[in-house]
Amino acid sequence: MARHRCRFCTEGLDETFVDLGLSPLANSFIPPEWADAAEPTYPLHALACRACGLVQLPQFEPAANIFDQYLYYSSYSESWLRHAEAYAAEMIARAKLGAESEVIEIASNDGYLLQYFQRAGIRALGVEPASGPAATAIAKGIQTRTCYFGRDTAIALRAEGRRPDLIVANNVLPHVPDINDFVAGLRILLPETGRVTLELPHLLHLIEGIQFDTIYHEHLSYFSLATLQTVFRAHALRVFDADELPTHGGSLRLHVCTEASSQQPSPALDGLQRREAAAGLDQPATWRGFREKVAAKREMIRDFLVTARRAGKTVLAYGAPAKGNTLLNYCGITRELIPFTVDRNPHKQGLLLPGTHLPVRDPTALVAARPDYVFILPWNLKDEIIAQLAEVRTWGGQFVAPAPDLTIVS
Repeated sequence: MARHRCRFCTEGLDETFVDLGLSPLANSFIPPEWADAAEPTYPLHALACRACGLVQLPQFEPAANIFDQYLYYSSYSESWLRHAEAYAAEMIARAKLGAESEVIEIASNDGYLLQYFQRAGIRALGVEPASGPAATAIAKGIQTRTCYFGRDTAIALRAEGRRPDLIVANNVLPHVPDINDFVAGLRILLPETGRVTLELPHLLHLIEGIQFDTIYHEHLSYFSLATLQTVFRAHALRVFDADELPTHGGSLRLHVCTEASSQQPSPALDGLQRREAAAGLDQPATWRGFREKVAAKREMIRDFLVTARRAGKTVLAYGAPAKGNTLLNYCGITRELIPFTVDRNPHKQGLLLPGTHLPVRDPTALVAARPDYVFILPWNLKDEIIAQLAEVRTWGGQFVAPAPDLTIVS
């Protein structure tokens, strides 16, 4: 009966995690002159694998159609740059990296992270499939290969003599169509004495925080620690430590070594495993409860916006992140409720959001409009955005963050 199979273990998928209806690709921004053209939409129906626990979306578009002309540039977030700089300093100390060391980052974007290793005198190489961010990194002097990562790329890098002490893969595994090819590539490239660190959103926080907007077509997979450990074991790799991070609403940073490595598992792993078991992440009853909370949150967001409009209040949005497009489309938000959004990324300014067709403008347009409410779509960056828009308070404007609960900040 299952129409789809798990992208890791190939078991049939017949369990719904959550169904968010039809939605366009979250980063398929539209030029204004194409506003009246037909816009493709795809089911945003997340399924759960009973065998391995992987929550996933079926793939509808080839990766090249999404990432070759990717408009996301990591360096436009100041808090993300601070996060990257702190990570680099920590790993230089923790992995004892020096002038003879090499760091390879997969999905290195615009060089936001590798620049900090390079400044410390450590050799750095990025692997980035999106031509725009890759070109930006190269312009910064960061050596970058514009290609996708998997077995073939790993074999080619090994043939060049690459032996990275540290492989970094931040917020990339959820985007990967062929998980087994990607993780097999990690094993091929990783020396016995090296380590891989991966950062990615944690399924536990997605469920507990009702973070339905983090589900979109580019995010093909949603991981628990238990599922990740199963994936790595299948490729002779082992998770030996895990850090919990506040990024993206709650993420994990996994430290991975080869199966034969002498690295000992940390106490943090055991604690996380117990919390996941207690939360029942792989139980249909948990998924059903999540679906009910998602529906209730949708009504809460719509009620706020409709009530504000009826009261004569203006609401403008801040940001044009992928998660925001899931939220706006699932909640049925129109330009009557939110006339436009603003974003610091000039590559998005002048375009329309997919589905809702909200115009994306420069942040100065928001200040000029003096809205009563600023609806923060990248809610994980709430504090940074409120600090950047301190001027909003001078006319009595307030901020609205939709997660973890709908909150108004004066």
